[in-house]
Amino acid sequence: MTATTPEVFEEVEVPAAGGTSPRGFLADLWSDKAGFLGLSFLTLLVLVAIFAPLVVPYDPAAQSLPDRLLPPAWTAEGTSAHLLGTDNLGRDVFSRLLVGARISMLVGVSVVAIAGTFGVVAGLIAGYKGGKVDAVVMRVVDTQVAFPGLLLALIILTVVGPSATTVIVVLSINGWMVYARVTRGAVLSVKERDFVEAAELIGAKSKRVIFRHILPSLTAPLLTLVILEFARIILAEAALSFLGLGIQPPQTSWGLDVAIGRDYIFNSWWLVTFPGIAIAVTVLSANMVASWFRIRTNPLARAKRFAAHTLRGSVT
Repeated sequence: MTATTPEVFEEVEVPAAGGTSPRGFLADLWSDKAGFLGLSFLTLLVLVAIFAPLVVPYDPAAQSLPDRLLPPAWTAEGTSAHLLGTDNLGRDVFSRLLVGARISMLVGVSVVAIAGTFGVVAGLIAGYKGGKVDAVVMRVVDTQVAFPGLLLALIILTVVGPSATTVIVVLSINGWMVYARVTRGAVLSVKERDFVEAAELIGAKSKRVIFRHILPSLTAPLLTLVILEFARIILAEAALSFLGLGIQPPQTSWGLDVAIGRDYIFNSWWLVTFPGIAIAVTVLSANMVASWFRIRTNPLARAKRFAAHTLRGSVT
């Protein structure tokens, strides 16, 4: 019979989420370089969208046929007057890129606000009330999910006419279901907790229980969903504008610029390259921020990342 020596495990404390102070928030963000870069780019994009009319070197709709299809400034035939070149009508690509950011951000933020508000409220009511209310709301969600979203968008945009306002309405109609489903699922697990039952026992009304007790506990998953949906809306708006059913001239958006440059893709590559890069980097940045935020607000995910970093450090 051999005696076994008990193993001794060193207790390792997983770092907290950095606190709610600005310093703790920035320190946690800096530790995730991908999230830091993503948030930095989105912040820059917001500033560009706000101050675009003040910083654009040219009117994005101003045409100059003698200057059409000029290449970027660093090429042999380029000129410093047009940093990123000009399009087929002589319009400055850099100016259109900045103003396009303004339109894309406006559509993305508006759709997220409208669809998110309606969907979250519907999900809260369905999850908390249950029964027939839950059944009706979920059947509406299932019915709309089953209907092709692109077909619905094409019908509405064809009947009403394409514009920025119409795009916002269409994408909001097509986007509220995901908020309702996620919120309902979260409410079903939260409403059985002690703090909700305690609020009900002291006589709190349903409205107060839903919006003062349940909703705050859903902030983390809903914010992550909002960031991911913002990235999806940027892509959806670009797709509709590319098809000619979104933003219309003289306004501009990244998707519209890609559509304009597709006929010149082999001769004037910059017309599709720069707005395409803007779309890709914006979506990538939003996804990186969402990934960081999910880890920051999820203790289990933080523990896994900390363990991976600790293991990597011990190996090296």
